[in-house]
Amino acid sequence: MKILIATDGSPYCKSAVEQFLQAPFAENTQVRIVCAYKKSSLALSAGPMIKLKDSYAQVDKNAFQLAEEAANHAASIVRAKNTGFTIMTAVLDGLPQHVILQEAAVFNADLIVVGANGHGFSEHLQAGSVSMGVALHAKCSVEIVRI
Repeated sequence: MKILIATDGSPYCKSAVEQFLQAPFAENTQVRIVCAYKKSSLALSAGPMIKLKDSYAQVDKNAFQLAEEAANHAASIVRAKNTGFTIMTAVLDGLPQHVILQEAAVFNADLIVVGANGHGFSEHLQAGSVSMGVALHAKCSVEIVRI
């Protein structure tokens, strides 16, 4: 079985990973853990704004590092629960919903696992929902672990 787990490092995602792993799985299960981050679109290239460009580069570097830490932490949770899994991590630039769906297609996932932060219907209408978007557009099964 191929499982794609999406995380953003939030307590909701950490709890979702822990809850999900309470179920039994085959020893040959492959797990791909993805974390998306969005690079700054305000990169400037010349003139007196060069220092601003360096600032944006540092923000992007910090965002990547936080995403990498989130993916690695989720991997450590998975390893602690089941040492028989093959585990891979990826940190990718892009909008979370798009990154998750694209990686699931490339990985040929049988299942996508995402956490939900428990917002109500009105918050989903206002802010959108990664888990809802993934569930609506995925080509495989999706498990939304609600905390």
